[in-house]
Amino acid sequence: MSPFWIALQFLSSLPVRLPGMPEPRQVGRSLLYYPLVGLLFGLVLWMASHLLQGAAAPLHAALLLALWVVLSGALHLDGLADSADAWLGGFGDRERTLRIMKDPRSGPIAVVTLVLVLLLKFCALWVLVQQDAGGSLVLAPVVGRAALLGLFMATPYVRRGGLGQALADHLPKETAAWVLAGSALAAVVLGGWQVLGVLLLAVLVFAWGRHLMCRRLGGTTGDTAGALLELVELAVVLGLALL
Repeated sequence: MSPFWIALQFLSSLPVRLPGMPEPRQVGRSLLYYPLVGLLFGLVLWMASHLLQGAAAPLHAALLLALWVVLSGALHLDGLADSADAWLGGFGDRERTLRIMKDPRSGPIAVVTLVLVLLLKFCALWVLVQQDAGGSLVLAPVVGRAALLGLFMATPYVRRGGLGQALADHLPKETAAWVLAGSALAAVVLGGWQVLGVLLLAVLVFAWGRHLMCRRLGGTTGDTAGALLELVELAVVLGLALL
């Protein structure tokens, strides 16, 4: 079973059907293909932006954002909402924070966080559309999913069992380091040397998010990983819009 198809099924809403339950080793190796899934998302967004040329910029940006959310099935937005609720409601306590993350209900802080993140993404996309910088749309999904690879490579997974544990335990870390380096090089090739500042901003957001996770939880969970991806993507599109 191809690790790429495992990654695509897990990270997207595309109609991918695996023939059976993947082995833990295959699940771990699927992390290596996360940036490639991001590249696929970015190319879809780029093509959609090209097809939307001529539409009013706000509508253009809104449709791109909707497509972006649909492609991922809002998986990571769900993690962001759960993490936001847990971080506020956990009052600094590890077990309380983990317990709140498992609650499927969303509180006001989750709603506010989602609205702010989506609003900022929409505004950044609006700027990029007006600048005719459709090619830049490829970068955010790639860097965001590369961040997940880096997170699982360098951070303990705190919930025993399940997919996240298989990802953490069976990721080939030496190969992962090469994939991360290749992703960074691809980002520079796609965006030019000026994107180095954007990549630096993404790294700072990644380091900040990882620090918060490790200080509160001692590592990461699926929800906090999804939250980190959303924040890194946001940092990239904001950085590109401000260039």
